[in-house]
Amino acid sequence: MTWRERLMDVRPLRSSRPFRELWLGSSLGSLGHQIATVAVLAQVWELTHSPLWTGAIGLASGVPLMLLGLVGGSLADALDRRALVRVTTAGQLVMGAGLVAQAAAGNRSVLLLLALIAAESGCSALGAPARRTFPVRLLPADQVAAGLALQNVVFQASMLVGPAFGGVLLAQWGYSVAYAVQALAEAASLIAVIRLPAMPALKGDDLPASDGRGGRRRPAQGGWRIILRRPTLWGSFATDLAATLLAMPIALFPLINEVRFDGNPRTLGLFLSSIAVGGLGAGLFSGTVTRLRRSGVVQLAAAAVWGLALAAFGLAGPLWLALGCLAIAGAADTVSVVTRGALVQLETPDRYRGRVASVEHVIGSAGPQVGNFRGGLLASVTSAPVALLVGGLTATLAVVAVALVNRPLRDYRTPSELEEPPSATPDQAMAATADPG
Repeated sequence: MTWRERLMDVRPLRSSRPFRELWLGSSLGSLGHQIATVAVLAQVWELTHSPLWTGAIGLASGVPLMLLGLVGGSLADALDRRALVRVTTAGQLVMGAGLVAQAAAGNRSVLLLLALIAAESGCSALGAPARRTFPVRLLPADQVAAGLALQNVVFQASMLVGPAFGGVLLAQWGYSVAYAVQALAEAASLIAVIRLPAMPALKGDDLPASDGRGGRRRPAQGGWRIILRRPTLWGSFATDLAATLLAMPIALFPLINEVRFDGNPRTLGLFLSSIAVGGLGAGLFSGTVTRLRRSGVVQLAAAAVWGLALAAFGLAGPLWLALGCLAIAGAADTVSVVTRGALVQLETPDRYRGRVASVEHVIGSAGPQVGNFRGGLLASVTSAPVALLVGGLTATLAVVAVALVNRPLRDYRTPSELEEPPSATPDQAMAATADPG
């Protein structure tokens, strides 16, 4: 592999105009989301000064994701996916305007703030499974991992810039301006979705799914069971769930910041930005990862490093060491997300992708939110360092357990540019079971 191939793979931006526009719109939307994340975290802390309530932010976001995420998967396999994402993105924009209004009105109710977060999360949950299927429909099979890496790079870049920018907005102009910037970014994301081509779910290679009589489309049967029937899928999901549910640190950042670093709001932003620095660094060399075919092993290793790095963060005293541990965790997270996303999309036939993507979204989005609540709850009865140490080590042990029992995931290889991804018939998909030993 040459040094050029080790750098960020930008082929998807050259080969697909719709993907390029989606990538740009999503970049702005991600930046707005990171600004809002800091604003919500700071506002809840200002209203309550309680790690339990900052953990409740995760619960407010996670519960709608779990309740509506699977519904969004069924909708994605029954409706035009672009139309679904249009509606749900518009809903997120409305909720973003609500956050602006409550801040401008001087809201002192943490429950109202959490209700708006929950509603925005619900809109995201309904549209996220369909949104996750866009890269594999817009790009050739051998560029899917590269496309996901590009999306992750801008996510990490927004984590790097967004929290710091959000901290400046909060310090200079307050919550309402920070939320207004988020709303504008969400509007840009909506425009990018509107410009996409129609994307009905496919029942075969190129035919829209229907009821067989030319009537309303409906999803093919067996969409949920395919996950349990394919060890590569359930193993990948279990790995991500172990990492996020057991070792998510964000809810503990305000308490760690107050105990060790005098509660400086700029330090709070640096915690989030450090994760982004590591993720961005890994993204800049994403060609190394996207061209590796042993993606199952790569995901398992990255998830284990994530847990160990966060356990070390719990023990770190100096600021430079704490930020370094978070940077390592961010790099591991980027590698894990990219490899998992490509594996799941390529292993799943299109007619099932909406529902499988909904499970991926629930685990990838609700898992961290519930994990934040778990961390806040544990820290409220022990301490933030103990919660981080226990969570990180437990997550690493859980990942090792998945690796030991799931040989198909360890042996999985992504298709090369000369191979086609799996496209089994429904009966074949249900029967596709590998040796679990």
